[in-house]
Amino acid sequence: MILQSEDINRLETRYRGNLINSITGFKSVSLVGSINEDGLTNLAPISQIIHVGANPPLLGLLFRPDVVPRHTLENIYKTGIFTVNHIHESFLEKAHHTAARWDGSEFENCGLTESFVNGVEAPFVKESHLKIACELKEKFDIQSNNTHFIIGQIVYIDLPEGVVAADGYVDIESAGTITCSGLDSYHKTTRIARYSYPKPDHKPKQI
Repeated sequence: MILQSEDINRLETRYRGNLINSITGFKSVSLVGSINEDGLTNLAPISQIIHVGANPPLLGLLFRPDVVPRHTLENIYKTGIFTVNHIHESFLEKAHHTAARWDGSEFENCGLTESFVNGVEAPFVKESHLKIACELKEKFDIQSNNTHFIIGQIVYIDLPEGVVAADGYVDIESAGTITCSGLDSYHKTTRIARYSYPKPDHKPKQI
C-alpha cells in the first residue's frame, strides 16, 4: 500500500486516525493521575509520554485538542502536579476503561485504588508497579492541530526492588510494564539486546 498526501486526506476519519496512530510504532502508555481543586481525583491513559531530559529530569505529555473537556489537562494546569503510573497486565482492562467519559472519579468507576504520599497532592495508582510524580514546568499550545504539550519535572519515583541496574538502567520489562500501539492495542515486550555506548573506534558490545 502506498498513500500520498491526497490519498491520506481522503481517508475516512476513524480509519485515518487508526492508521496514523499506529504507524509510528510502539509507544509507552501510562495512567496519568490528577486531582481538581475540589479534591475529585482523575485518571486517564496517556500514550504520548516522552523523555525530555535527565538534568533536570523532565517528561513531556501530549494532549489531544480540547473539543471535549480534558479533565486531566485542566487539573494539571490548576494544581501543577500529576503522576505517571506504568500499566501492568494484571489491571490492563481497568486501565483501558478509564478512557471512558465517566462522571466522578475513574478510580472508583474502574476499580482502581488511589494512593497518596506525603508531599505529592496528586493520586498514584496503588496497583502500578512503577510510579512517578511530576510538577508542571512549561506548557505549549500547538497551532497546527490545537493539541497541547506540557513538560513536567520529576519530583518522586517509586520503583520495584531489583529492577535498577548498577549503572541506573531501569529494566521496565522485569517490572511488568506493557506498551501499546495505536489507540487500543497493548503488548508485552521481549528484550533483544542491550548494547554499550557507541563510539566510532569501538564495536558495540552486548551488556
